[in-house]
Amino acid sequence: MDQTKYFIIDFDSTFTQVEALDVLAEISLKNNENQAKAIEEIKSITDQGMEGGMSFRESLKKRIEILNANKRHLPELVDRLGSLVSPSFKRNTEFIDKYKNQIFIVSNGFKDFIVPIVKTFGISEENVFANEFSYDNEGNIVGFDENNLLSENNGKPNQIKSLNLDGEVFVLGDGFTDFEIKKAGLAHKFYAFTENVRREKILNEADHEAPSLDEFLFTQKLERAHSYPKNRIKALVLENIHDAAVKRLKDEGYQVEVYPGGMTEEELAEAIKEVSVLGIRSKTMVTEKVLANAKRLLAIGAFCIGTNQIDLNAALKKGIAVFNAPFSNTRSVVELALAEIILLMRNLPDKMYQMHQGQWSKSAAGSFEIRGKTLGIIGYGKIGSQLSVLAESVGLNVQYFDIEEKLALGNATQCQNLDQLLKTSDIISIHVDGRESNENMIGKREFELMKEGVVFINLSRGHIVDIDSLVQNIKNGKVHGTSVDVFPEEPLTNNHPFKSPLMGLKNTILTPHVGGSTLEAQENIADFVPSKIIEYINTGSTNNSVNFPNITLPSLSQAHRFIHIHKNEPGVLAEINNVLAKHGINIGGQYLKTNDIIGYVITDIDKNYKEEAVKDLKRVRGTLRFRVLY
Repeated sequence: MDQTKYFIIDFDSTFTQVEALDVLAEISLKNNENQAKAIEEIKSITDQGMEGGMSFRESLKKRIEILNANKRHLPELVDRLGSLVSPSFKRNTEFIDKYKNQIFIVSNGFKDFIVPIVKTFGISEENVFANEFSYDNEGNIVGFDENNLLSENNGKPNQIKSLNLDGEVFVLGDGFTDFEIKKAGLAHKFYAFTENVRREKILNEADHEAPSLDEFLFTQKLERAHSYPKNRIKALVLENIHDAAVKRLKDEGYQVEVYPGGMTEEELAEAIKEVSVLGIRSKTMVTEKVLANAKRLLAIGAFCIGTNQIDLNAALKKGIAVFNAPFSNTRSVVELALAEIILLMRNLPDKMYQMHQGQWSKSAAGSFEIRGKTLGIIGYGKIGSQLSVLAESVGLNVQYFDIEEKLALGNATQCQNLDQLLKTSDIISIHVDGRESNENMIGKREFELMKEGVVFINLSRGHIVDIDSLVQNIKNGKVHGTSVDVFPEEPLTNNHPFKSPLMGLKNTILTPHVGGSTLEAQENIADFVPSKIIEYINTGSTNNSVNFPNITLPSLSQAHRFIHIHKNEPGVLAEINNVLAKHGINIGGQYLKTNDIIGYVITDIDKNYKEEAVKDLKRVRGTLRFRVLY
């Protein structure tokens, strides 16, 4: 027979995000000219008491002396504390309600403000053990009840001992006084609660770290708001992805490791073993070998447009969803392309270099207006089509070629084939994706077809253009000017050297893969990609995934969601539903979408079911991955 479980929960910096006396100091010392100094002193004393550097009674007396507080300050304090209840406590009210008679709030704080807060969660005053203020006739807080067990050193262990709890006792708190309960042999386990404050001295004494109440409930297999604690989701973010993305992932509760550059295949294969979310840009290659080591990987975020650096089929076969940023940096790339067209047509790169060398070379030779010239755009997707609109607005005649039928914007015209575009364009700008079939699509033959004096721009992918052919045509004058932002081989970090046969050539702009590198674009990407990953992990929605079947799902309410990813074979859905029927599980909603490789089934059910059903669903033929969400 299972023993009754009792839960001893601290209040300050555990049930709430703050130390209540620190907040009371902000209120009571509002008009005091020494407020900032007094608050810092109170916080310092609090920390010393929490970490065991000062006796509790001494720290309590010192703080009350500094506070200069009155009973009239308490209503505002309660209001503020009510808004500062720890998020994981707010979302786990089902646990609190179910176990409210077995939950004891044991605090070195004061009942005067604790009881009004915890009562709103259904915890009765009888289950709150804390100090009580002493007041003078004017309501000033002048001390505390020194006969209260919790006003003494070692007060919490003495209080727990007096309760005579017959069962398993678990302590959740952030301070040394919470650990003392376990140290006295009065608790089975002490969980160091670190959602709000992390004290290394306390962590060293704890049986387990609880970055949230969800983690504690998960380890105890108790009712909880989240099926899986978010602090257990590890994210690895590479290549200097914008800080806003890192913050978004951390705010979601994930463990986030940041690596400033890219990684080699061997490095990433080792680093990815325990990672659930991977964030990269264009340099890091996510190969089949890397993915073979990705035992826990749920999603990959490409913080750019292209995804050719990721083996999408290998990811799909492992049930790993990939998301990118198809729109977020298009404007930045387009503006760079347009700026470089003007610079190259005016032969400005050479003139700027000469000026820096002290040479004054004022001449119109080799300089042209762009008005009336023909711009040929290879690839009329999100970037190419937007470039078309802006280029036309500054007087360029625009034509384009794409392997797919695309609607022309403005007065742009579609070329029937690539050769037609190459032969008739004064300026050529490439905006195609990085698929293998596009490798060296512009080589010796294509340069031979181009007009004499063509301006050539590549802001797409490095392997699209045969660099040796480009170099030869710059040197022989066929290419009047060129701009290259992407290269077949690029340094993994800013600390690695860059080498290219294009270096030092006339009227040539070389940029370090910065087409989408504006603050605006990176901020947009930093918002878009994490939001899609988080939505997928939280709900199963795959909207905008580049490799998964796209499904937009309704929000989940009062139900559990089974996520089943399997090989696309006949009869799998029938097997899934047979398992559900076998266990008497009624389906509230079911969604299915497939592609050539996988099937993606989402089933919403009532939350009352046996664990054996989950085990059977994991054994369904062809299962790649199974998750439960709630």
